[in-house]
Amino acid sequence: MRYTIERDGFIDTFDKIGATVFANACGPCIGMWDREGAEKEERNTIVHSFNRNFSKRADGNPNTLAFVGSPELVTAIAIAGDLGFNPLTDTLINEDGQEVMLDEPTGHELPEKGFAVDDPGFQAPAEDGSSVQVSVSPTSERLQLLDPFQPWDGKNIMGAKLLIKAFGKCTTDHISMAGPWLRFRGHLDNISNNMLIGAVNAFNQKTNNVKNQLTGAYDAVPAVQRAYKAAGVPSIVVGDHNYGEGSSREHAAMEPRHLGVKAVLVKSFARIHETNLKKQGMLALTFANEADYDKIQEDDTFNFIDLTEFAPGKPLTLQVVHADGSVENIIANHSYNQGQIEWFKAGSALNLIAAGAN
Repeated sequence: MRYTIERDGFIDTFDKIGATVFANACGPCIGMWDREGAEKEERNTIVHSFNRNFSKRADGNPNTLAFVGSPELVTAIAIAGDLGFNPLTDTLINEDGQEVMLDEPTGHELPEKGFAVDDPGFQAPAEDGSSVQVSVSPTSERLQLLDPFQPWDGKNIMGAKLLIKAFGKCTTDHISMAGPWLRFRGHLDNISNNMLIGAVNAFNQKTNNVKNQLTGAYDAVPAVQRAYKAAGVPSIVVGDHNYGEGSSREHAAMEPRHLGVKAVLVKSFARIHETNLKKQGMLALTFANEADYDKIQEDDTFNFIDLTEFAPGKPLTLQVVHADGSVENIIANHSYNQGQIEWFKAGSALNLIAAGAN
């Protein structure tokens, strides 16, 4: 893309009006804009043509008000330097002091000369890769070789602690933030330190602040989950409607799996995230009765009493043990077919594929 727009003179045009051309990828729209002064968290406004505009998305500043417009309108406002500028009616002063209006924008659906590139960037793999060794430094912060997830042991999951009951919207950005975290995308353990740090705890309305049931203290979500993992204690995440909406980010499913979360129980899933959880060998479950979300208490423990009978179309029963010793049963639906249940049993879809290859 960049080669083509440079060939056709667009970059030269942008340079002449003082514009900066960002990467032709999703970096700027997922918090990768290293914006000078953003750390001051001052109230300000930006207008852009990306497709995301929720809090902290563009520059990490929660006080940046971001509005989405068409590329044409965004460009007109940038040229005018005035949020109230209307290119249909308003004028600008040119270098000769004259009032002028911007011409109505025109363009082409595709480059008239087609797309082009000097270097396609393709490197052919070795004809025989059997002797190729992937060497990654054990001290690298950015890269880490993946270990296969453990298969299901065939037993009911008992004594699972509640990690977090997420309140309201919980997107893939709440589950696995982007921005500076993206440098750890090749290191699952390091990027897992952002797991659910943007989700709102339903019990205190805070982010990244949940109760560690082993100590009674409150701590960051990843820290509490790591404590459960170290103690060999399973855990579950509870969520609201459309849990996991947004980008189809695999890390939002891989991180909970890596840190030992066994199940995600929600009112409803975003479709892609539900599938991603299944592929990583997790239990993606929905409340048969959405009102049961309100029954979940902060100190709850969960027993999956009929997981050994896991089958397509058959709901699972979760025994919820409250801190006062009282017990309630919650029915959880799922959409697993037999093939996806085999993913769960094998520990992940990749594990099952590897087993078949061997």
